[in-house]
Amino acid sequence: MSAMHLVRQPGARANNAPLISVIIPNFNYEAYVGAAIDSALQLDWPRVEIIVVDDGSTDGSRAVLARYGSRIRTILQENAGQLVACNRGFAASSGDIVIFLDSDDVLHRSLARELAAVWTPRVSKVQVQMRTIDAHGRPLGSVFPQYSKVPTPDEIRRWAAQSSAYPTPPGSGNAFSRWFLERIFPLEDTCGTANDSYCIAAAPFLGDVITIAKPLVSYRVHGRNQGALLRPDAQQFRRQMNRARLRRQYACRIARTVGITLREDAVNRSLTYLAYRIASLRSDSALHPIADDNVLQCLRDLVRAMFTPQGVDLKARCSLLLWAFAVCLGPETIARRLIAWRFAPATRPRVLRQLLAGLRLVRA
Repeated sequence: MSAMHLVRQPGARANNAPLISVIIPNFNYEAYVGAAIDSALQLDWPRVEIIVVDDGSTDGSRAVLARYGSRIRTILQENAGQLVACNRGFAASSGDIVIFLDSDDVLHRSLARELAAVWTPRVSKVQVQMRTIDAHGRPLGSVFPQYSKVPTPDEIRRWAAQSSAYPTPPGSGNAFSRWFLERIFPLEDTCGTANDSYCIAAAPFLGDVITIAKPLVSYRVHGRNQGALLRPDAQQFRRQMNRARLRRQYACRIARTVGITLREDAVNRSLTYLAYRIASLRSDSALHPIADDNVLQCLRDLVRAMFTPQGVDLKARCSLLLWAFAVCLGPETIARRLIAWRFAPATRPRVLRQLLAGLRLVRA
């Protein structure tokens, strides 16, 4: 019986349960890396290896790592970036299931058992929901991604092909099959510096993406995240646009290896990408990365994207359309406020938070 079959047995003994590798790249997150390691050590699973790759930290991170001794494997390197750290961590790992845990995030104890319950030999990735917490670990009251229904692997594959997008968490909210990662590692710097871009883009085309609609990982929002915002940031909007385009180019290359032809310009059918594009254009048009772009072109692409399936329910699509028209056509002061409310939830007035919750556009 293969390891991938054994992983479906929640009661598997330690000597035949598949090994889970938790790889934690870290750079100057002294305040958080200990909580990330502790969460991996506390997973309810008999075989877990924890590999921490410190990417040249200059704070007290390495002293934190030293306190764990032989309970973790520590790799120290000069600062070379997250991509290099993940490549080194994966090369040093041997698990059948691999989780790349950001050093400011936290795994929930039951995660491994939940993974075991849905794993099959065809799985490239299992994705879960993430609950937001603040710098001190206190819940912020939101869970993402939102699912109107749990998507099937075929739906995710189709959405990714047609729009370049599907509901997915960032790095820590995903667990990958080793066989899948061996198809794409070591990663090269062709899709940006974030390792999750490669894995998320390739997973639907090389295997099955399974979704567990439960918050099993905590995503810490503290102002230094690459993806989470405490306030509007035009530079971050541009960065997210660039990542989305590079991710689509990479997906096109991966899909061709299995005989699938994708359209590179399908990124302009992604509702997520278009929201960043609109925010970038209205926040700082002088530095917007698309030459000759304008609000009418953005709205035209958004209307087309409204009719391109990508796992976003009608209510959420309509709310995005209303937001986009208000941002694109409203006064600059109104546009900036609406951008802040969308991308930095902490800036939302209390009445707006209650309204969104009442409409079930945001779920805690």
